[in-house]
Amino acid sequence: MVFLVILIASFLLQLILPWYIIVIIAFATCGLIGKTGKIALWHPFFAILLLWTGMALFKSLPNHHLLVTRVAEMFGLHSWWLILILSAVLGGFVAAISGYCGYHFRKAVLLKKSNT
Repeated sequence: MVFLVILIASFLLQLILPWYIIVIIAFATCGLIGKTGKIALWHPFFAILLLWTGMALFKSLPNHHLLVTRVAEMFGLHSWWLILILSAVLGGFVAAISGYCGYHFRKAVLLKKSNT
């Protein structure tokens, strides 16, 4: 459930908002419906990894990887797919940390309520 919510919401909102909307989506989703710490960490990671890999290929395949090849050369890499992997893993890492923080934020708020 967490995986699909993050995947669909990120896809739709990134059409009109900047890339870092994934931070807010992962935080809110895992804060509201994340069941465990593992789910809050890995589901956002794989959702954004899949989304960004798919979108990068969708944008890059029609122009035969022209732009991403030039970016790879700027980074000193010889293959376009290394940039694809790097960007997808980096986006997944950002989403994973945000989701994990959202889950623990909810736990902290619930713990504070039960103590008062």
